[in-house]
Parts: sequence; structure tokens; C-alpha cells
Amino acid sequence: MAMTALSCAGLPVASSLATSYIECSANASSAPRDVKPSTSVSKAAMEPCFVCRHPAASGSRNSLGPGRTTGLNGSHRSEDKSRRRLETVPQAAPPTLSFPERNSMANLETGAVPDISELNTFSGRKTMNGGATSLPSTDKAEGKSKLTLADLVNPVSDDLRLLNDNLQKIVGADNPMLMAAAKQIFGAGGKRMRPALVFLVSRATCQLSNIQELRPQHRRLAEITEMIHTASLIHDDVLDESDTRRGKETVHQTFGTRVAVLAGDFMFAQSSWYLANLDNLEVIKLISQVIRDFASGEIKQAQNLFDTEVTLQNYLDKSYYKTASLIASSTKSAAIFSDSTPSVSNAMFDYGMHLGLAFQVVDDILDFTQTSEQLGKPAGSDLSKGNLTAPVLFALEKEPELRDLIDTEFTEEGSLEAAIALVHRGGGIDRARTLAKEQGDLAKKSLECLPQGDTRRSLERMVDYVLERIY
Repeated sequence: MAMTALSCAGLPVASSLATSYIECSANASSAPRDVKPSTSVSKAAMEPCFVCRHPAASGSRNSLGPGRTTGLNGSHRSEDKSRRRLETVPQAAPPTLSFPERNSMANLETGAVPDISELNTFSGRKTMNGGATSLPSTDKAEGKSKLTLADLVNPVSDDLRLLNDNLQKIVGADNPMLMAAAKQIFGAGGKRMRPALVFLVSRATCQLSNIQELRPQHRRLAEITEMIHTASLIHDDVLDESDTRRGKETVHQTFGTRVAVLAGDFMFAQSSWYLANLDNLEVIKLISQVIRDFASGEIKQAQNLFDTEVTLQNYLDKSYYKTASLIASSTKSAAIFSDSTPSVSNAMFDYGMHLGLAFQVVDDILDFTQTSEQLGKPAGSDLSKGNLTAPVLFALEKEPELRDLIDTEFTEEGSLEAAIALVHRGGGIDRARTLAKEQGDLAKKSLECLPQGDTRRSLERMVDYVLERIY
């Protein structure tokens, strides 16, 4: 059921509804089609758009240009706050790629961030546009001990130990100051969740392809993924002016802002060098786009601060850029290195995308439900900075007073506390929990093409681990 339309670049892209339900059976058609730029694209189709929504996905929201759509309850603000190479190389990518285009430059039909209306249709529940439903229970049985990441990654624990040994070595020693800054955040520990996902997908897809052992490309991909993630954390701490990370001083707090920015740039560059040496054009394009997505996500967030007309779809798009893009692209790349079929590789992209979106929604819920001591930062800090997340957007539908408080940018004493109370009263937390659960369900569904075993079980339980934090 390949439903296609034209992207803003004139390239055919898959319907997010069709591609969110990828057939992973052995009989699934997986032959890619050549990418040929359209020569008869209308002027409207060539206009740049924020998320490259095509008619099948956009519903009633018609494109008005970058970051603008209709249906926003009034006028919008004037300033919108190796192994395998592709046989044919497409023309240069447009300034902004749609999710399906970046997922495969050979026009493999892939997953995209689902439009809100499509998410409701797919899940069979009307939760986004109507009242909140009762929250589905987790898979965790009553009285069962809490999931731990150490248990989930046990099938790849040896792989992670080797990765930890190599991380600091591959940073390089050309500049002692930059290396010391990069080593500080590596030395701060961390859960290594992203490389663990790479290893789990690698082993599961190797089993599917009858490959006995991980390839060097799999291991290098996991290291590159963690390096890119670490570089983004260094830059995030600078932007957020954070003093601590994982209980230790941030890089910019220890070495200063200039060195922190350069250290992040250095690690992005170093990861790009190792990425190029993987010698796989499709993977290079997938992962290099992630670095661009980080910047796009930060820019879009900055443009929409304190903007009460931002939509839930805008929020999902930004969350993809900032969080899900790296997970989705790296899990798909892991499958590519296992010689997986396009349908399996695309399913792994969907798994990473939906897991990443669930992870971000859960983080945004915790900003309202955990104490400052648990968070390591003031509760409601995202809202105080004008970053309107899923709980806030849902509560805005029920609490008009919340809009007025946000418009003041919390300059009045007690306004932030009042806004947080309205988010709770307006049902924003419960509806955000439902959104996270729906994304988690979609992530699990994407694993149906994998063989049963410890690695698939760990990937499924990784979803439960992410969702468990909000119960």
C-alpha cells in the first residue's frame, strides 16, 4: 500500500500512515525504485515547507510556508517563534529534507513522524483531538521489580565494555585541551542507551541474515552514535547554561564556553571522519543528516518560545530533530550493515523514531512530575524558558488562563507556579502519558519482523523501561 505524493523538492515520498505500518514479512516487496526529480512540479509543490507534509498527511493544515500552517485558532504571529553503496546517487539534497527522504536516498518507502490525525486512526483511539482516555496499563505486572537498563543490555554487555574502552581512544590526541574536555563527559558515565540499541539491533538483524558475528562497521557505528550524542550534550549544556551533567561539572563550567563549543565541534568532526571511513554511502547520508537535525531542532525551539499557537505536530517534529533522529538513523544503519532487506531496515528506523519520540515525551512529563532534586534542575524549567511541551499543549486546550500566563513570559511573581498547576488541572499530564504510550506501542510493532530471542526481547522491554519512568 504505497501511498505516495510529492515532497517540496519534487521527490516522491511515502505517506506517513502507510509507512508507519511496514510489512516486515519475508514476502514483502523491497526493491527500491530509482529517484528521479520531477520535471512538472507545480510552484506550490516547490515551496519549502516545515515538515514537507503532502496532501495525504496534512489533513486540513495547508502549508503557508516555513513553520506556518492553517488551523491555528487565529492569526499566526508575524515572526514564527561497508559495505554497500547505492547504485545511483541522487541529485544534491534540498535545504531541508523530509523524514522519508532522509531515511533513504534511494526512495525506499520509510517511516515518518505520523500526523496527529493518522496516529489516532492507526492506534484506534481518539485521544489527541478529544478528551483523554484512561491510560493503558503497562506490561509490568503488579509487584514486579522495576526494569533496569543493566538487565536489558545484558545480551550486548561485552560489546558495551569494548565500546567504553575505545571511546576515549578514538577522540584523538591532537589537541590536549579539547581531548580533556571530551573525556570529561565520557568519564561522567552515562547509560550508553544509544550504542546499546545499535548493538541490540545489530545482533538481532545479523541473526535474521544468518551472520554469525558483528562486523567492525557495527562496532564503529555504535562509537560514532555515542560521540555524536556526547557532542550534542556539550552544546546543549552551553545553550541551557547548565552547571552539572550526571552529577559532575559540565564541560563549559570547567573549561569555559569557548572550549566547550570547540570540544563539541571537534567531536562532531571526529565522528564525521569515522563515519566517512565506514564506506557506505547510505549510512553516511543517514547519520550526517542527524547532525543537521540537532541544529534544526534547536532553531525551531528557539523560534517558538512562549508561542501558544505552536501545534502538537510542531512539537513532534522538533522532538524528532532533537531526540529521535539519532536513534532512528543509527538503528536503521545497524540493520543496513547486517545486509537486511529494505523493509527490515525501514522497520528499524521506525522503531528508533517512535522510541525516541516516546523518550522525549516522557522526559517532558517528568519536568512536571518530579522534584527538583530528582531532576537535577528546577521543576518546570522547560516551561519557565518558554519551551512548550506536550503536557502544556494539551492543557492549553482546556485552560484558557494558561495561555494568558504564558504570554506574560512569567515575569509576574507566582505566575510560573500557577501555570504548572493549570497543566496538571487541565489533564495535560495524563494525555501526554497516553501519547508516550502510543509511541511506545508503535515502536514495539516495528519489531515484529525480527526473530524471537534475547535481543528482540530486550528491544521490546527497552520501550517498557522508557515508559516505566512515568508510572
